[in-house]
Amino acid sequence: MRRWIVAGAVALMCAGGAAGAQDPVSPEVAAEVVAARQAAFMMSGVTMGSIKASLDANAPAQSMAFSSAALGRWSASMTNLFPAGSGPDAVPGTRAKAEIWTDWSGFKGKAGEYAAAAERLRELIADGDNAGALEQFAVVRASCQSCHDAYRS
Repeated sequence: MRRWIVAGAVALMCAGGAAGAQDPVSPEVAAEVVAARQAAFMMSGVTMGSIKASLDANAPAQSMAFSSAALGRWSASMTNLFPAGSGPDAVPGTRAKAEIWTDWSGFKGKAGEYAAAAERLRELIADGDNAGALEQFAVVRASCQSCHDAYRS
């Protein structure tokens, strides 16, 4: 089941990647992008929860390999789900703040920090280093939260 959830998140991420981070989208497409973005973030949260539960249980690293790889791929391309025209002025109900687009370089910077942290988590899990991965999970979580604090309402 967990693999299907993660696979769905990766599929949504890839679908959104075609939009291009700063290419303006029509209002119709914007609504679809926001729906995909919200679903992908929900699946990202589920994936992070799954990894954390496995780390807390000291599960074999192999059981977290797929989830950590999916989280790494998602984090590396999530900015693709924020094309111009998909902000709060265009789509009511999005929790994305307008600052994402007015401070695009800052947003991309925070997203890059998250991606680097998630990639390091994937590497530690691939190496079978559960203790290191548990410490790195805290880094991933803090990076995720710092972006939410700045760019999500």
